[in-house]
Amino acid sequence: MLRFSTRTTIKHLSRTLNQGLLQDLTASCVTVADESAVLIRKIFKNGDLGVIDKGGLKNFQTEGDRAVQRLILKTLKTKYPQVTVIGEEDGDDGEAGDEKVFDALAPEVMEKTFPKDLQDVAPERICIWVDPLDGTMEFIDRMLHHVTILIGIAVDGKAISGVVNQPFFGFDDESKNPINGEDQSGESSVLDHSVLSSKNHFQRSCLRKNKTENDKKIICTTRSHASHDVNACIEAMKPDEILRQGGAGNKVLRVIEGDAHAYVFASPGTKKWDTCAPEAILVAMGGALTDMHGNVMPYDKNAKKPNSGGVLATISPKRRSGTWNMCPSLSGTILNSSLEITQTPSFLVFITVSIES
Repeated sequence: MLRFSTRTTIKHLSRTLNQGLLQDLTASCVTVADESAVLIRKIFKNGDLGVIDKGGLKNFQTEGDRAVQRLILKTLKTKYPQVTVIGEEDGDDGEAGDEKVFDALAPEVMEKTFPKDLQDVAPERICIWVDPLDGTMEFIDRMLHHVTILIGIAVDGKAISGVVNQPFFGFDDESKNPINGEDQSGESSVLDHSVLSSKNHFQRSCLRKNKTENDKKIICTTRSHASHDVNACIEAMKPDEILRQGGAGNKVLRVIEGDAHAYVFASPGTKKWDTCAPEAILVAMGGALTDMHGNVMPYDKNAKKPNSGGVLATISPKRRSGTWNMCPSLSGTILNSSLEITQTPSFLVFITVSIES
């Protein structure tokens, strides 16, 4: 896992210190993701997940999905009314509820200097994609380390900033207890933040662990949404090991952390809220995320929500080329458009891991 063992207190900072809307917005997203993690842990400890079948293949929704989306959207829409915010759960826009608006700005974001071209971004150019509980099936199955909260920020249709929060980081899936002890209050007592950047604003070298062996091909793919196309594609790649995981955000983290060479999903099962935040983080580390045909994902407010071409994510262009060549059915596809994404200016992104200890 990506983690700096640093105790962090989220403090309110005056927006007069703000260098621009995007920085303010990113700082707010970090704060509201941390608050959402506290909420989802309380819902889990309560025991009644309020599961609803939305229809389709393993397409479930829980009270965690609904409550977290209301919390996030209420804060973001109230503070930034001109910014488009799109959440996964229909009807839970936070406008009618009594959810608290969190006005705090994460200091670790506000103390940084954003690139000049991102210091004066008009709200109309921004679209936020929210997955309040990525890995819902795993949440229901109590496989908590697969679960993430995703908030992706796009500018002019490109994923620029992202927050991936792991609300159950450090939890043991068998005992359902935190590895580092138990806090009877049920509150998040430790917030660990890993800050990543493609322009060397922050230290990145300690984050990629490079655990994958050069002579082995390890592919990460879906745990709960396998299909004939997905399995056929994976088999054609002849991997030495298949890592089956839940949640798109968690799968991209497996690539970032070196557990897998690539995340491959040859199916239209994911949506823009699944990939926007993880893509921003992956691109900031020199990686790439496109569909299986090499097309860059659009994240503007008019973009189609389904990722109809599937998902292919790798940590570097070299890994991407190697992964692509493993799949005979894709060998004739033009790669130029997919590699352009490595030049996308994802300047500032955050992985937030919250530990209840």
